Amino acid sequence: MYPGGRPPDADRGEAFRDDPHRPPHPSRRRPLEPPGGSRDRRGGRTARGGPGRPAAGAASPRAPAARAELARAAHHRPRHGRPHRRRGGRDPAPGDRCGGRPRGPRPAGTGRLRADLDALPLEEATGLPFASRTQGVCHACGHDVHTAGVLGAGLALKAVEDELVRRRIGVRLLFQPAEETIPGGAHAVMEHGGLDGVDRLLAVHCDPSIDVGTVGLRVGPITAASDSVHVALTGRGGHTSRPHLTQDLTYALGKVVTEVPAVLSRRLDPRDGATLVWGMVRSGSAPNIIPTRAECTGTLRILDAEAWHSTGPLIEEIVRSVVAPYGVGAEVTYVKGVPPVDNDNDAVVALSRAAMTLLGPHAVVPTKQSMGGEDLGWYLTQVPGAMARLGTRTPGGQTHELHQGDLVVDERAVVVAAQVLAGSVLTSVGTDGLV
Repeated sequence: MYPGGRPPDADRGEAFRDDPHRPPHPSRRRPLEPPGGSRDRRGGRTARGGPGRPAAGAASPRAPAARAELARAAHHRPRHGRPHRRRGGRDPAPGDRCGGRPRGPRPAGTGRLRADLDALPLEEATGLPFASRTQGVCHACGHDVHTAGVLGAGLALKAVEDELVRRRIGVRLLFQPAEETIPGGAHAVMEHGGLDGVDRLLAVHCDPSIDVGTVGLRVGPITAASDSVHVALTGRGGHTSRPHLTQDLTYALGKVVTEVPAVLSRRLDPRDGATLVWGMVRSGSAPNIIPTRAECTGTLRILDAEAWHSTGPLIEEIVRSVVAPYGVGAEVTYVKGVPPVDNDNDAVVALSRAAMTLLGPHAVVPTKQSMGGEDLGWYLTQVPGAMARLGTRTPGGQTHELHQGDLVVDERAVVVAAQVLAGSVLTSVGTDGLV
């Protein structure tokens, strides 16, 4: 599928297997014409040109703008964590199906398109006219884009439902809450039967380091395992003028923050790619008081799935060894988060074919395994699938960072997400099942 028969994964060196009976290489097909104007999140100005015409079913010239409006609506009213009811409506249970009842013969294969819904506990600083109306909560990871992209793909596929029935292609949409929490919402979805009868699962995730109109793909792990680590220290407090009469928890916590990651780096194989980073450190309330409690919380991320399974007990052992000289009490809470997202070869083929067919031969770019965590990884332990990195940077524009309040996304990425996901469904299933 890729030039030279190799995937965009030079550092890994794995080629994924394509079928010689599939249609010709997408690079020999004529790319579709660019869409009409769409609105840019940075200034609301209409921008012409773009990465390609919307996927099948988006016949209305208003379709790209309508999908951008969906993303804006989600961006304007973010919710963090697990769903709660809004006045005048109800939230579906995790994994609820959307759309009408299936019709026609039993599908030869069923794909599921997944989007995450939740926002982050972060104040938005973009100044956009549709910025978050919820104080202290905003979409700083692009989940609003994921949601609108999957919904747009569903609308496009609904418009060609007769073709799906004729080709015996089944598709379901999955809108999942609580991706940003540990443990995440994927467990609830699976407990509710959200993967029953699913043959392949596909998703995208915003990547502000690559341009809109491109997607990053690789075979094998594309994210890391990610766990939550919380350390709480307790001991005798007192006046800062007499630390020898206390157990000086602030000093002991400082040792935990610096020494535990250092010791861990000498206890694990460097090739495992483990990194422990603290995101919250809390101790004391006044400059002249030694507290009786101190705590820190962070994430442990590991590239190697096998090492991930055995690291929890090691963290607790290291913490207790580090604080032992200070005589403080230590409670370690280690919560398994998510395994790496391990992209299936054939699912990557389907995403790649759709991207290059609809967006052009240069739409697929190399991507490396990141240290980010994604609970899509739990689904892929049960069914094959893949996640593509969705370019959201305006060409020549600023490179933003995820999980920051000033994240700005080029809204044409919503249309690209809908195109690639809908197109991947159409290239995933043949008369005898998945291809």
